[in-house]
Amino acid sequence: MTSRNSDGRSENEAAGESAARDYSSTLFLPQTDFPMRAGLPQREPELLARWERIDLYGQQRKEGEGRPRFVLHDGPPYANGNIHIGHALNKILKDVVVRSQGALGHDSNYVPGWDCHGLPIEWKIEEQYRAKGKNKDEVPVVEFRQECRAFAEGWIDVQRAEFKRLGVEGDWSHPYVTMSYDAEAQIAREIVKFASNGLLYRGSKPVMWSVVERTALAEAEVEYHDHTSTTIYVKFPVTGYRESDATAGGLPKGLKPASEADDIHLFPSYEGASVVIWTTTPWTIPGNRAIAFSKDVTYAVYEVTEAPADNWAKVGEHFILADKLAGEVFKAARVTGWERRKEVDPTHLVCAHPLAGVEGTKGYFDFPVPVVAGDFVTEETGTGFVHIAPGHGADDFNLYIAERLGEVPHTVGPDGRYYDHVPLFAGHRVMDDKGKDGDANDAVIKALAAADKLIARGRLKHQYPHSWRSKAPVIFRNTPQWFIAMDKDIAAADGSSTKGDTLRARALGGIAGVDWVPASGENRITGMIENRPDWVVSRQRAWGVPIAVFVKDRGDGTVEILRDEQVNRRIADAFAAEGADAWYKEGAARRFLGNDYDANEWTKVDDILDVWFDSGSTHAFTLEVRADLKVNRAFTGGPDRVMYLEGSDQHRGWFHSSLLESCGTRGRPPYDVVLTHGFVLDEQGRKMSKSVGNVVAPQEVIKSSGADILRLWVCASDYSDDLRIGPEILKTTVETYRKLRNTLRWLLGSLHHYREAERIAYADMPALERMVLHRLVELDATVREAYAAFDFKRVNAALTAFMTSELSAFYFDVRKDALYCDPISSVTRRACLTVLDEVFNRLVVWLAPILPFTAEETWLSRFPSETGSVHLVTFPETPAKWRDDVLADEWRKIRLVRRVVLGALEVERAAKRIGSSLEAAPVIHVTDPNLFTAVSAVDLAEVCITSDAHLVPDEGPSGAFRLPDVPGVAVVAAKAVGEKCARSWKISPLVGTDPEFPDVTPRDAMALRELAAARRAAE
Repeated sequence: MTSRNSDGRSENEAAGESAARDYSSTLFLPQTDFPMRAGLPQREPELLARWERIDLYGQQRKEGEGRPRFVLHDGPPYANGNIHIGHALNKILKDVVVRSQGALGHDSNYVPGWDCHGLPIEWKIEEQYRAKGKNKDEVPVVEFRQECRAFAEGWIDVQRAEFKRLGVEGDWSHPYVTMSYDAEAQIAREIVKFASNGLLYRGSKPVMWSVVERTALAEAEVEYHDHTSTTIYVKFPVTGYRESDATAGGLPKGLKPASEADDIHLFPSYEGASVVIWTTTPWTIPGNRAIAFSKDVTYAVYEVTEAPADNWAKVGEHFILADKLAGEVFKAARVTGWERRKEVDPTHLVCAHPLAGVEGTKGYFDFPVPVVAGDFVTEETGTGFVHIAPGHGADDFNLYIAERLGEVPHTVGPDGRYYDHVPLFAGHRVMDDKGKDGDANDAVIKALAAADKLIARGRLKHQYPHSWRSKAPVIFRNTPQWFIAMDKDIAAADGSSTKGDTLRARALGGIAGVDWVPASGENRITGMIENRPDWVVSRQRAWGVPIAVFVKDRGDGTVEILRDEQVNRRIADAFAAEGADAWYKEGAARRFLGNDYDANEWTKVDDILDVWFDSGSTHAFTLEVRADLKVNRAFTGGPDRVMYLEGSDQHRGWFHSSLLESCGTRGRPPYDVVLTHGFVLDEQGRKMSKSVGNVVAPQEVIKSSGADILRLWVCASDYSDDLRIGPEILKTTVETYRKLRNTLRWLLGSLHHYREAERIAYADMPALERMVLHRLVELDATVREAYAAFDFKRVNAALTAFMTSELSAFYFDVRKDALYCDPISSVTRRACLTVLDEVFNRLVVWLAPILPFTAEETWLSRFPSETGSVHLVTFPETPAKWRDDVLADEWRKIRLVRRVVLGALEVERAAKRIGSSLEAAPVIHVTDPNLFTAVSAVDLAEVCITSDAHLVPDEGPSGAFRLPDVPGVAVVAAKAVGEKCARSWKISPLVGTDPEFPDVTPRDAMALRELAAARRAAE
């Protein structure tokens, strides 16, 4: 595109109109090789190659020596596929942080990392096996693990290239990976620390279990999606009540028949009453062992008085229900008439299992089902009662154990099938290998209906946990797993402990000392830590770091962990030399136990660690051991800081596991600052999906527009919320970039004529130049504060507005005449060039973290260098003396008046009464005394880019042009008087007064003489 002045002339026209007199060569027009068209897709790889050639990263480390450190510890992405737009957002934000902190004067370092263990990679290898007809179980575990390692290595190389293409600067030659031998050794040491401080234990609890993946999952590995479940209302016949809450042998004692239960408000005639429960998981009924109620809910016995003959709920039946839910229950059960008989206190009730006595059950279900109070029971949905299957839910388990009601049953195996010992249902599947509902629900419902214990069924669409890898629903099942205790006092090396010094307490205390960006992150993670259960850290898979401990069965269902420093050292040393594969090699137990322990007595634990434990331990094998990442204080206080930066989902992921791991082993969080960003959606706010066709791939954006466009989009967005991207948004971003680039290009072209020897001192500058320097002071504060607060949107908005509205649309426009046409000696011209130099030296450095490629290209265009880079420059200091608030306010008033003048000229131009603004000599009527004083101090013709201007202190004629929001100003757009200068195009009565140059103004004649003298002197 051709740049145009406000007077309507193109710069080429300005240069060429008087070609006959050769005045074009006398104009100081911008000269630069910096292209108008960016060509970023081609130029950016060249700059990447240059940065590698000059070892930019190494130079940055040398420049940063001795400065306070700011370390951005990389949350490791998974090495199992090409990067997506979410990866791009994350890495760009990290790079902007690192570059800006370096420019702020820190030794700001970034070492990329990768998560390499766990199910996603293992799952890919299994898929390859299935495609080839291979059986994973027939492949030696070490061989399988080596295939997983090779798979991860391949994707690390792919992702590394894609991340670097985004312009991310870091130690790409020496990243950290969780599968490196030193990392695996340290991860093993970290879990042993939990064994040593007493927090690691094996227990049998219900955990989220993926039938598809055959492993336990942590909350961080689960996402919630809509799922349609079968719902049932089930009768539990009342059989008696508990005389006392005391228990014997784990079972309620002192049972009385319902006919004698006067103190539970049941008349003898209601001895056939049933407690009714509602559940969305019919398959858990065989695991039922109790019923929960709420002490805050009112219950009563209801009698069915009207119902269809073929109904499950029959006339004459008595149901115990919450009063507020009774109507909904009867509606679901197709009961058309009912009566409330009497209020009931369920506190001591005992029921029978609905399948008790059923033929073929062999007495399996013939046990009492006590009714106990649970604080999680509500009257929002269901019946007001919750059936308790302690092997299939955390609340169920905790209540059952707290009430000491007996042993937790095991009913469902790892493949989702009922165990063989469960009568009626053995072999039926809750879920199949593909995550689809099995036949268990139907089998249970049919059995309940046959036993006359069902009163209604239905369907419910609700949020349900799914594995975030296989995307299949999970189940809760009781299974032996390894846990890290949240509420147990942490033991010191000598075995002593401090009351209340628990992992939960440490983590909550540590959260308060961290800067959370945005601040809402603190409340979010606090709530998660306050309410989380013990951390299940074991997985029943093959690819990962094992829980490298030996155990001995105590005979009571618990195990003793071997605590021996020599054994632990042998394990860690072997891992450091051979990797964690050493644990799975033949003879490993004898090798590590040595001659001190009997390998037949001590069992090697082959479960692997939760991958979140791996990534939660990364601080231990990066920040604490790498010289380039170490900080010089114990993570809190002091000038050095460590930041973790990831998506907001990592409050339950990496931020969470890192906090627990570090607090459990070091007593403090591993980070000082935690920044979170949202997710990327399409332009309509929808989640991206290949099936919908709304996916924006960063590779495609880079290919068509360049990485700097992606970076500008990131920094123009509010990353604290979900971000949107799509064709229209990118189109707007490209247009914004074009304007910024044109500003930089004009700066470079104009500075071609700058000479340091012609620099003008601040005190000698015109008011307009001093006003621009004032704005640099303000911007310097804004940019520094915003970068320090990681508010990149504010930086981007401030710089974009300054470059487009204040520089290009105002200052450059006003000063083009002086820059192009003034004599060499002109103070105005020299002052403008001095200011442009100051603007350039700050603007390009301020922009560098956001647009690293464009800033580098711009910088090198002015300061060519074999090894130099804008990314080695810190933000320059801006003299405080440049600040002049009074002057800035005066120019605010001047620009108000200018806006009215430009509006009047636009009307004249539209009516074709004038062509360019230089044909005008407006009469400006100003009644506001403050405005009049301000505009009286400047050359209004110069400011408004007209050939002349006249200021009048009155209201002006009624037909004058006015703007409603600028009262007291009226403009009459009169035409300029005189001849047109052949060099500057200004219309002036002075044209022709210089005999030597009769077709130009005296100003232009002086410029021509000085230029001729300078050329003669140069010859």
